[in-house]
Parts: sequence; structure tokens; C-alpha cells
Amino acid sequence: MYQNANGIAYLPLFDGAEERICEMLKQIEQGQRVQMCAIGNFTEAQFVEINRLRHGIGLHPLENNEVLFVGRHIYSSRSRDGYLISDIVMQISSALSPDSIPIISPRMTCIQNPDARSDGYGNKVHDRAVFEMTARKPKAELFSVIPKGDDNKPIYAKSPPQG
Repeated sequence: MYQNANGIAYLPLFDGAEERICEMLKQIEQGQRVQMCAIGNFTEAQFVEINRLRHGIGLHPLENNEVLFVGRHIYSSRSRDGYLISDIVMQISSALSPDSIPIISPRMTCIQNPDARSDGYGNKVHDRAVFEMTARKPKAELFSVIPKGDDNKPIYAKSPPQG
């Protein structure tokens, strides 16, 4: 459970989703294939705003308010930066906060947590969830998560940069 800037506790995902995400990421780490699963929904306000902004730039609306997860790309990109599975789960949970704000462009649909979070590596980050909106149409697939502001990546804590 997490708290927003106002101290209000929330669960950003379906019950049990964090555990399922963790299991799936461990399977991916071991080279196994995983099955896609639903992990949550956007809030009604997020869903309406995503569709309003997408319509405004000529993109198809999101027809189903369900967030799907596979995790291969997320694991690959975040583990390359040195993040642990527990870090990745925290990034996903934070990015999918009910407080997260839609960010839409012709090339991407995202939501970003406006509340900075201490990431344990000396950064205050704003976690951003990036969605793939066409391959699983009419649903959104959580394609990537980005801890915006992670200047001190954990990979450097393990192996300092040369130069």
C-alpha cells in the first residue's frame, strides 16, 4: 500500500496484481514465457482524459478500461539499468497511481505520477507508465515504466562508470 502527497492510502492495482507481476518478472528473468494478464484499470477520470486527449490528436479511443501486462520489455529495459524486480514492481505501482496524469502525443500514451517518490538510489522520481494501445486493441498493454529523474541509476552503484 502507498500514500499520495495528501497521505491518502491507495492500492493502484487489482488485488494480488503486485504479486502476479513479481512472479511474471521472475519467470522472464529465468527465460520463461509468460501469459498476458489483466493487472488493473484506469480511474474513470484517467480513462475519460486519455480518450479526450487521444481524440484531440486523431487517435482511436481506448474502448476497454483494462490494463494488460506481459512484462518482457519492462524487465529488459529496467534490469539493464540495474533495477531489481522489487524496484520494477514499485515503479509500476507508483506509475499506475489513481493520481497519475495522462500524457498523450501522436507517438505515445502515458500516465505519470505527479508525486515524487524516493527510489532508494538517491533520486526523487516521477514514475511514468507507457502503454501500447494498438496491438491489444481495445485494451491498453503496459509496455514500459520509466522512473523519470533517475539520474543515479542502480547500475552505477554496482559498477561505477569508467571515464
